[in-house]
Amino acid sequence: MPRSVNSVASRARRKKILKQTKGNFLSRRNVWTVAKNTYEKGLTYAYRDRKAKKRNFRALWIQRINAACRQRGITYSQFMGQLAKKNIG
Repeated sequence: MPRSVNSVASRARRKKILKQTKGNFLSRRNVWTVAKNTYEKGLTYAYRDRKAKKRNFRALWIQRINAACRQRGITYSQFMGQLAKKNIG
């Protein structure tokens, strides 16, 4: 019995990934194996950097709150301590 290959689905899968790598440099956009590696690496970076973004924004919020507290003559830690005492969500 001849080997059955679903070339329609395979081609669709490849086209989907090649479409995602549009805009990359040289073979990173149109050579299948290179584009696939680029795509997967990009997903890894995206996942990692979503976490880093949260980290960076938390640091920024703390700096802004600290600056506002200092203008009112109180430190950040004292402000947070008073918030915790008053049970403000």
